[in-house]
Amino acid sequence: MRIANRAKRVNPFRVMDVMARAQAREAAGLPVIHLEVGEPDFGTCEAIRAAGIAALQSGQTAYTGATGLPELRERIAAFYAAHHGVTVDPSRIIITPGASGALVLLSQLLLSPGDEVLMPDPSYPCNRNFVTLAGASTTLLPMAGSGRAAPDIEQLNAHLQTRNHSNKDTTLAGLWLASPVNPTGAIISKEEMHDLACWCRKHNCHLLMDEIYHGLDFRVSQGACQRMGDLPSVLTVDAEALVVNSFSKYFGMTGWRIGWMVLPENLVERATVLAQNLFISASTPAQYAALRAFDSDVIDQLEVQRQVFRQRRDFLREALPSAGLELAWQPDGAFYCYVDISRYDNDCERFCGRILDQYGVAITPGTDFGDNQANRYARIAYTRPVEELESAVEQITQALQAIRV
Repeated sequence: MRIANRAKRVNPFRVMDVMARAQAREAAGLPVIHLEVGEPDFGTCEAIRAAGIAALQSGQTAYTGATGLPELRERIAAFYAAHHGVTVDPSRIIITPGASGALVLLSQLLLSPGDEVLMPDPSYPCNRNFVTLAGASTTLLPMAGSGRAAPDIEQLNAHLQTRNHSNKDTTLAGLWLASPVNPTGAIISKEEMHDLACWCRKHNCHLLMDEIYHGLDFRVSQGACQRMGDLPSVLTVDAEALVVNSFSKYFGMTGWRIGWMVLPENLVERATVLAQNLFISASTPAQYAALRAFDSDVIDQLEVQRQVFRQRRDFLREALPSAGLELAWQPDGAFYCYVDISRYDNDCERFCGRILDQYGVAITPGTDFGDNQANRYARIAYTRPVEELESAVEQITQALQAIRV
């Protein structure tokens, strides 16, 4: 049967291949320490699970409206007001099947064949594929060696100048960013966001910010940090920016597939039509469960988990360089360390395969996240207990010593 050309242009999600390989190793009775997948190990907290069960038991299983439960949209709007000090009309919020559902919808809403989207390299790989499926193209702007989470204005202007000289027959449509960044853990400051928003307005392109790792940031000391994170939303500098968020990471609801997006008012009507056609509505029980996620007692538990992630980050930030793997970016947020493996191998996929097959530690090759010097890097997720991280570092240390020999 014939496969569409656009489907052929979609790159594989390599982390899923690593996970499958690790699971095959486990099925053969061999141990694996899973540091490949970006999924919190705590599971969904009991109060949220109970709310989902209660929704099922009370028969809340019909479709909601395409934009989601009104009370959940209102709760999210209240969060932006209380936590970020910005007013968001609930009508601008659309509940989606995870952040991925929002990104698929937005790519179809905002992009046309011949459009160009700018993204940093490295960045989350699926975003490039969503752009491809919309018939548009992605230009990756290298971040290697900069320590930054996003391109600066000088780099953006240089790209425009090169683009103009090459007579590239595309239309600059948008700048897609994330803070914190998967895979590096780097963060975009409020000042940087302001400058980037101004640049996008000047050049008549949209700014999309992926904020799914908000709440998992560690630059502010543990005693001084505020609940649900210390990062500013892009909405604090640009009310017209597009925001994607999710209940997966901070809230620990990965398998529930529930997220949201915040849109400018003029996009809501057409986005609603696309939502009706693409997914009808997000899962109804998941939406009722997500309502419970904002309650104070739940946030108390999530903040305890956040500090556990901080402790894991602190351990790896010291242990990995001591083992011989330098941090390519400072891991200020999310739950990843992005390490430079180039002293040991010039092929990160081969390196990660060796670490898994011979030492039982699953990590993700940098080729999942970009093109620029990608073979220099690997991503390590600190989504396992410190005891397992200690064992993983011991195994990795043995591997590196063997490679040196």
